[in-house]
Amino acid sequence: MSDPYPGRMSRPADKRTLLSRVVEFLSPGPDSKDELIETLADAEERDLIAPESRAMLEGVLRMADLTAGDVMVAAPRMDLLDIDAPYEELLPAVIDAGHSRFPVYQGKRENIIGILMAKDLLKLQRAPELKLRTLLRPAVFVPESKGLNELLRDFRSNRNHLAIVIDEFGRTAGLITIEDVLEEIVGEIEDEFDDKDGETGLYTLADGSLRVAGDADIDAVNRSFGVALPVEDFDTIGGLVAHELGHVPRRGETVEVGGLRFSVMLTRAGAVRWFKVTRAEQAAPETTARS
Repeated sequence: MSDPYPGRMSRPADKRTLLSRVVEFLSPGPDSKDELIETLADAEERDLIAPESRAMLEGVLRMADLTAGDVMVAAPRMDLLDIDAPYEELLPAVIDAGHSRFPVYQGKRENIIGILMAKDLLKLQRAPELKLRTLLRPAVFVPESKGLNELLRDFRSNRNHLAIVIDEFGRTAGLITIEDVLEEIVGEIEDEFDDKDGETGLYTLADGSLRVAGDADIDAVNRSFGVALPVEDFDTIGGLVAHELGHVPRRGETVEVGGLRFSVMLTRAGAVRWFKVTRAEQAAPETTARS
């Protein structure tokens, strides 16, 4: 029998059960990102998803609100190479920093002229007649306001792993790597340079300073430096430094506490992952966030 209303559009059958439609009516889905995150936490509690999956999904959601300026390594903390430096100076600097890529400047630090792959430096050793400039790769510049979602797409499509972040006036504000972006999703990506010294969270750097985990015990730092940082109100170095600064530390910030200088090397999820710690009287003069 033909349809008496041939102009009528047929609707796809709703395959949900009556019970599932009633449940959806009584308990509608999340209306905001915060509600969605709460839903994910509830799903983890009910063993519907693994904790690692929940953390990753939450990272994806939070990353949508972050920009390059939120995650970048601030300009004062960037490890740069001078185009005019001799090979004998460049090699120790590359080894000490332990990065795979380095911005290269000419004249002043603001003038970034390219990116050097650490492995390319070996070519100078084999062929001293080569000029460092010929080994440089083009530098990619992005604004502080660039969203991490868009930046990750650019990194993948351009096969680029590092970008120089510039502020609204065109000045160098910092740098950001693809690892910085991915860590906002999957958490800290550990490598051989992230090993802790035993269980204390202290790691000796090549220049004699210490890299100290934000969750390291204050007592461990006191024993290492022979100082007496207060332990009554705080358990970790990160908590003590945040209190001294009066806000959540950002990368590049520096503060002196109890005769030690704490420079923020890496932050994750609103907390400091690593500090570089030196004695205040041994540290090179620089502007401190708070004494």
